[in-house]
Amino acid sequence: MNHKVLMCGNDAMSEAAVRAGCRFYFGYPITPQNEVTAYMSWRMPEVGGTFIQAESEIAAVNMVFGAAAVGARAMTSSSSPGISL
Repeated sequence: MNHKVLMCGNDAMSEAAVRAGCRFYFGYPITPQNEVTAYMSWRMPEVGGTFIQAESEIAAVNMVFGAAAVGARAMTSSSSPGISL
């Protein structure tokens, strides 16, 4: 049975990643994407995934590189300043 769910954009993107098989989220909370980190912090354990709050954006992306290197579906998120690092 299909039903409609009203979600904010960050939550919808996060849920789409989970449904696409993402099981590892490594993130550093920084505005305006704190909602993604918050959503994934409770959603990952529900699907048997792993959530780690990194100490920096650089640490988070390096964790993603490591997980992806062994074939895991992993993600991070950041705002513009974090991506520029």
